[in-house]
Amino acid sequence: MSSTDALSFTLTEALMLAGAAVMLALLIHGWWLARRAQPRDVHPGNEAVRAEPGLGATAPNSSEALESVLDVLHEGDAAASTLGAHADTLPMVVRSGSAARKSSLRLDGLIDVLATLHLESPVRGEVALAHLPTTRRAGSKPFAIEGLNTNSGEWEPPMAGESYGEFQAGLQMANRSGALTEIEYSEWVQKVQTFADGIQAMAEFPDMLEAVAQGRELDQFASQHDAQMSFQLRAKGAAWTLGFVQQVAARQGMQSGGLPGRLVLPGAGENEPPLLWLQIDHQLAMAEEGQGVSLREVTLMFDVAQTSESLEPFGTLQDLARRLCRELEAELVDDTGRPLGPHAFLAIHEQLGTLYKALASRDLAAGSTAARRLFS
Repeated sequence: MSSTDALSFTLTEALMLAGAAVMLALLIHGWWLARRAQPRDVHPGNEAVRAEPGLGATAPNSSEALESVLDVLHEGDAAASTLGAHADTLPMVVRSGSAARKSSLRLDGLIDVLATLHLESPVRGEVALAHLPTTRRAGSKPFAIEGLNTNSGEWEPPMAGESYGEFQAGLQMANRSGALTEIEYSEWVQKVQTFADGIQAMAEFPDMLEAVAQGRELDQFASQHDAQMSFQLRAKGAAWTLGFVQQVAARQGMQSGGLPGRLVLPGAGENEPPLLWLQIDHQLAMAEEGQGVSLREVTLMFDVAQTSESLEPFGTLQDLARRLCRELEAELVDDTGRPLGPHAFLAIHEQLGTLYKALASRDLAAGSTAARRLFS
């Protein structure tokens, strides 16, 4: 064999080996892709149990516990009388993904239906202010419009001197006046659309029927977890004068509540709602006799949803009630006239804890911004 033939044979063998290697690599790659595409087996007994959050999620035994709050308080309000009766059948109100993305200090996807206003270019705050609706209510529901500040990246009410790349409008879905109605929704859409046209924005509104349905669910939950605790201070002997009651209350740190016959214990902050208030019959407070009008009973109360649990309003109420009873020579009774003792207060305290948990389970903790807006 010549050297030329030997070289040719060697090259042929090398090419054949290289081709075989390529074919083998392709076969292995194809087998790997096919295996990767196959569904993975789950061995019986090793699956992770996934519990989907049901629409009826609630604190255990919340119905019985919340009903007993009324058994102790004998709440007369018709809305509050249903407290906890159907707590285990209430649908959970869930934030939508878009609502959670558009975080804001004032608007909250938990209690507001949100519309987005898209802009082709940023808008100055002065322009937005010039086109804002003259009123911020649609029927009995408040609404707000906020802009996304191009400098800070925060949602805020439009302000002069700032620039905004997007706007959002929110309408509250429920309050103590009831659930959002279709008429209120339509009024809101009209006002927001007028604003959008003024700033040349494209408004994107959620479905009306879905928003109204969600408002009804939220209102049902709120009506069944709304409570204002009230206790009567009744004179044991001689009646009091209005002026005397006001003097005694003032010595305990209470102030005029802005309404005839109302004295309040201020909240912790300047804009906080009252911690407690003392209510005197409105007609008696407005009587011609003035400070000399005769009283035999006043009401001490607090709004559960409006007051943070951390402020311990119930404990403060008990302390204040004891001091007022001592100075007024009064006894503490419920609204049927039955005296309230230590056992009654212990039962109320336990049921309050259950109510606080039920509110917190819906991201509506007592005293939170969302709770104060909803229960208003």
